[in-house]
Amino acid sequence: MNRKHRTKNPNNNKLMLAFHFLRALARINKSTSTVSSYQRSCIIKRAAYASMAHAAGPRRAWSRALLYRLRRGSSRLHALPAIRRTRSFSHKRVKVASPKLREPNQADVLRRLVPGGEAMELSSLLKETAHYIQCLSAQVWLMQNVVGSITS
Repeated sequence: MNRKHRTKNPNNNKLMLAFHFLRALARINKSTSTVSSYQRSCIIKRAAYASMAHAAGPRRAWSRALLYRLRRGSSRLHALPAIRRTRSFSHKRVKVASPKLREPNQADVLRRLVPGGEAMELSSLLKETAHYIQCLSAQVWLMQNVVGSITS
């Protein structure tokens, strides 16, 4: 039972995030295609989310869900309620008693905010949420430093 204890560097996530994001920015700048500023901001936003998910690694459910959405080409990065379209039928439907609509509790709201959190139990959801918030704050830190280095 010789386990090697690795002390995890708390800045490792920030370093990996910076590495992935700056590499993605370099690739974006190398592309010579002319795009509008809105399209460019969308590309940079997707690169920021992808680099954050890559830095988190495949063990986190939110990073796998986020990468899946990005690979699938979904323009919606956050889980928003889908709009359902109904078809009108010529025949009359039988009315069924609808279940009472309930107010979503805080865990359900959290499940919709964290990518991949829809099917998680509460303890896993809280762990994933804490890590997701940590990565989002690292992303904000990185963006502030990038903007600060460009403007000064």
